[in-house]
Amino acid sequence: MGFFSKIKKLWKRKDKKEEVVLEEEIKEEVQDSEEQKIEKEIEKDLAIVKKEEITEATKLDKKEDEWKERLKIALQDAEPRLSVWLDIILKDVKYADNLLWERLYFFFENLEVPKEEAEDFIERFKKWLKEMEYNSIIEFRSELQYRLALALELEDEEDEQSRLFIKLSEGLSKTKEQFTKRIDALLNKSSSFDEEFWEQLEEILIMADVGFNTTLRLVDILRTKVREKNIQTPEGLKDLFKQEMANILPKPKKRIKPVPPEVILMLGVNGVGKTTTIAKLANRYQMQGHKVLLAAADTFRAAAIEQLEIWANRVGCGFYAKDSGSDPAAVAYEALNKAKKEGYDIMFVDTAGRLHTKVNLMEELKKIKRVLNKLHPGAPHRTILVLDATTGQNAISQVKMFNEDIGVDEIILTKLDGTAKGGVIFGISVEFDIPITYVGLGEKMEDLRPFDPQKFAEALLE
Repeated sequence: MGFFSKIKKLWKRKDKKEEVVLEEEIKEEVQDSEEQKIEKEIEKDLAIVKKEEITEATKLDKKEDEWKERLKIALQDAEPRLSVWLDIILKDVKYADNLLWERLYFFFENLEVPKEEAEDFIERFKKWLKEMEYNSIIEFRSELQYRLALALELEDEEDEQSRLFIKLSEGLSKTKEQFTKRIDALLNKSSSFDEEFWEQLEEILIMADVGFNTTLRLVDILRTKVREKNIQTPEGLKDLFKQEMANILPKPKKRIKPVPPEVILMLGVNGVGKTTTIAKLANRYQMQGHKVLLAAADTFRAAAIEQLEIWANRVGCGFYAKDSGSDPAAVAYEALNKAKKEGYDIMFVDTAGRLHTKVNLMEELKKIKRVLNKLHPGAPHRTILVLDATTGQNAISQVKMFNEDIGVDEIILTKLDGTAKGGVIFGISVEFDIPITYVGLGEKMEDLRPFDPQKFAEALLE
C-alpha cells in the first residue's frame, strides 16, 4: 500500500463520524423532500376536490335558479287565482316533504309575504299535519288551499267562492232531494200561479221546516211580486224565489271593533258540535293573523276540558282551564285576565250545554257574562249559539230558550250536510231575527264556512 493509500485510510477513519452525520442529514433532507412532495400532492388533490365542489355547488345553484325561474314564469303567466297558483306550486309534490316547504317558501316570497309570517304559516301547518297524521298531498291539499285563502285574504275571490258554492251545493244534497225536487215538480205541473199552487207551495215549505210564520211571510211576498212583475213562467218564479229567500234572511249587524281581547261566548246544548266549532273558528282567526285563546268553562261535562285542549293543540292556539268541577265563572275570569296580560286578540269561552236543570244552566251562563263584563267592560262582545241542523224543530226551541235568558247575537248551524231539512235555516233565523253567520258542511276544518244567504238560496234551488 502506498503512502497516499495510507493517508486515505487514516482520513476515512478520522471522518467516519462526520460521514454518518452527513448521511443522516441527507436522509432527513430526502425525507423532508418526500413529505413536501406528499403535502403538495395533498394540496393539489384538495384543490381539485374543492374545485369540483364549487363546480357542483354552482351547478346546483344554477339548477335551483332554473326551477325558480320556470316556476315564477308559470305563476306570472297563469290566471291570478289561488287554485291555479296552487296547481303550479304543487306540481310533482306528492308528500309533505322538503319539496313542499321549498315551494311554499318560494310562493310566499313572490307574493312578498314577510318572512316571519311565512315561517309561522308553514310551522303551524307542519304541526297540524303531525297532529292529524297526514302525509299524502291527497289528504291535505284542500286544507292547504283553505288556509292559504284565509292567510292571504283571498276567501272572497271568485275561485274560492266557486269552491264554496260546490261544497254548499253538495252539502245540501239531502235537503234538495226533499225540498228542491218537490218545488220543481210543482212548477212543472202548474199552468198558472193560482190559489192551489200557493197552498201546495206553503205545504212544501212547512214540511221542510221553514216554519209556519216564515212560510206565510215568504209566500205573501212572492204572491205580491208575481202580481206586480207579471211573472208567468216557472223560470221567472224560481229566480224570484231565490232572491226573496235570500232577502228574507237577516244580515249580521255592523259592529264597532272592541278593545282587545274580543270575548266570544259560545252557547249550545251537548252534542251539537260546539267544541269542534270553537276549534274551527279559532283556526280561521289564527290563519287571519289573530292571537287566539280558548277558555274551557264547561267544567260540568266529563272530558270537555280534555277535548278542548286537544283541539287547542291541533290549532296551535292558547288554552286555559282549571280542574273538572271548578266554578265556570272563575275559569272565564282568570282566562280573560290571561288574555289581557298576554296580548290575545280573541278569546272563545266554551260553556256547559247541560246542568241538572235549565234554571241552573241559565244562571251559570248569566254569572259568566257578569264576571266577564266586570273585568272587561262590554264583554262578552258576541254571543254565538251553535245548533245542530239535523234536530229540526228542536233547534228552534233551543234558540228560544237561550235567546230569552241570555241573548243570542249569531247562530252557527252545524251538520247541514246531514239533514234533509235545511229549510230550518229560515225557521230559525227569520223567526227570531238572528243572523246565521256560519254553517258546518263536514268534519274538516275547512268545512265551517261563512253563511251567504244569496249563495245558499242559489245552491238550494239550482
